[in-house]
Amino acid sequence: MNLLDELRTHRLLAIVRGPDPAAALTAVLTLAESGVVLVEVSMTSADALGIIRRARTALGPDFALGAGTVLSAEDARAAADAGAGFLVTPAIAPSLAEGGRLGLPVLAGALTPTEVVQATNGGATAIKLFPASLGGPDYLGALRDPFPGTAFVPVGGVDADGARRYLDRGATAVGVGSPLLGDAVRGGDATALRERAAAFLAAVRP
Repeated sequence: MNLLDELRTHRLLAIVRGPDPAAALTAVLTLAESGVVLVEVSMTSADALGIIRRARTALGPDFALGAGTVLSAEDARAAADAGAGFLVTPAIAPSLAEGGRLGLPVLAGALTPTEVVQATNGGATAIKLFPASLGGPDYLGALRDPFPGTAFVPVGGVDADGARRYLDRGATAVGVGSPLLGDAVRGGDATALRERAAAFLAAVRP
């Protein structure tokens, strides 16, 4: 899987994080059925590895399913073994180098220009601008000047309206958690999740 191509094409990464493994799995599958084709399961979720394994079995080998909040090399290896096709980190962490050793693309967390350089030099496929809400779209626009060739994926507080603003300021894609998932990760209404997915897909459409 070419993560950068997937991000450029689809422009929406769903972030699934929750305390109920069955509900989280249902949310992943509902997102996939709704046309969201980039999904990460946060390692802070209850039974995250089990969710990834079951989702991989259900969705097949080609679906862009990743593991998020991957910090350690051990977690990177465990996520890969469970079927994650890419890794996402909240910061520059040992998982970045381990992802490279495993041959997995890594969306690495960074906020400052120095961190962007460090993550890029460390082999990051793209930069997870986190928490994006601290600077907003204008901050992303400022980063684009010194880093015109860097793929940025803002994450943190991105709603449907914000998604469009970030993309207009040069984001490659946006990562969205609770504004998209809502209560679905706790067993909430799947129909409402589908409706939110449709709204976000419309917001990121070129």
